Amino acid sequence: MSSTITPERLTGRAWAVLLVLCGAIFLEGIDVSMMGVALPSIRAELGLAVGELQWIVSAYALSYGGFVLLGGRAADLLGRRRMFVSWLVVFLLFSGLGGFATEGWVLILARFVTGIAAAFLTPAGLSIITTTYPEGPQRNKALLVYAGTAAGGFSLGMVTGGLLSAVNWRWVFFAPVIVAAVLLAGALVLIPRDTAVRNRGGFDLGGALTLTGSMLLLVATVVRAPDVPATHTLTTAAAGFVLLAVFTLIERRVSTPLIRLGLLGNAALVRANLGAVLLVGSFTGFQFIAVLYLRELRNWSELETGLALMVIGIDAVLAPTLTPWLVSRYGGRRVVLGGFVLAAMAYGAFLPLGRSFAAMLPAFLLLGIAFALSYGPLTIAATERVAEDEQGLASGVLTTSFQFGSALGLAVVAAVLAGDLTADEFRTGLTVPLAAAVLGILVAAVPVRKQLRAKG
Repeated sequence: MSSTITPERLTGRAWAVLLVLCGAIFLEGIDVSMMGVALPSIRAELGLAVGELQWIVSAYALSYGGFVLLGGRAADLLGRRRMFVSWLVVFLLFSGLGGFATEGWVLILARFVTGIAAAFLTPAGLSIITTTYPEGPQRNKALLVYAGTAAGGFSLGMVTGGLLSAVNWRWVFFAPVIVAAVLLAGALVLIPRDTAVRNRGGFDLGGALTLTGSMLLLVATVVRAPDVPATHTLTTAAAGFVLLAVFTLIERRVSTPLIRLGLLGNAALVRANLGAVLLVGSFTGFQFIAVLYLRELRNWSELETGLALMVIGIDAVLAPTLTPWLVSRYGGRRVVLGGFVLAAMAYGAFLPLGRSFAAMLPAFLLLGIAFALSYGPLTIAATERVAEDEQGLASGVLTTSFQFGSALGLAVVAAVLAGDLTADEFRTGLTVPLAAAVLGILVAAVPVRKQLRAKG
């Protein structure tokens, strides 16, 4: 798709297209976080253990992260609008299937396929933005609005999930069906048709399967570690790393790799993706802990839990308003660094596990601000100085990092909480997101002085 927006200003139609694309990423964000609040209700009705429960989230995150690079490639080769519309339909259908599930495996399967749909849908939407808005202030503004919408969906989904779960947890699956149907109608009318396929080539299905398999095995290693012998844990981990090595070998040899390894020579992109793993991994792990703590130990209702976590949704206001100004004034790296500092403070503030909402409020506020400061600038850093015909690929790499971070953070926390859900267990679990935030500070604090040498 060629650039259709002039550098001077955005037209009404341009804003309408952006609204549809933002609606899709909002749907993706809200779909993930709504599930977190609904998990205790799902657990009660379907009789799932904590380890099984985390797979409802992880199945989505891993299929999403494992196939999103293929999704980015498909967007570049087959057409961004075509991929966006087609996979929005799949997302709609399988989200509905999850709402009708009566057994845990059906629910996990539905989430896995919905994750695949999101893996093709999201990079298509993001690359429509990065190939439609000219690089510079306009693209940065569009990306910050887009990322702010995603962050807002991710955090506001917690209160939405609480409200819907108070009626019935199945509405957490049915509500996205309604939203997806509205977005589908808007996409068919507003998003311009793909003019022509720019590139020719094949699809690296072997790369997608080995990458997904590797991530599944590595996450399963963490989840199963407390319950299986050490030899089993080592075997599973070794298999995961072997598949990762096979993935790398495939990428070096195939003519149309899933990811051109030379892209990793962009130091800013590498750091942005590492930051993405740590940011979302810590946030998802904290959400899992906070929801279980409030529901299981404090006996709060779904509605009370959702309303308490609603404070984190302050990022929906700050991300598209305050963050662009801060990035313009201080630069993206400093803003991301500030975000990770606030995130570490938030997790530390929650460690005493206060009984009242007033005691938890500072942690929720700090976390909302932290997410607003970090998410958008990381998105910009991961896509700038990347060629137009690889924007879908760069978007896919970033989304892979977000999703793998989510699954890994959740897996580590679930492994820590494998015993009885006591206050001490929750405090131990909170050290996981706290440690991830501290690592994020270290990553953001080191300036990139030169580009990494391309690998291929």
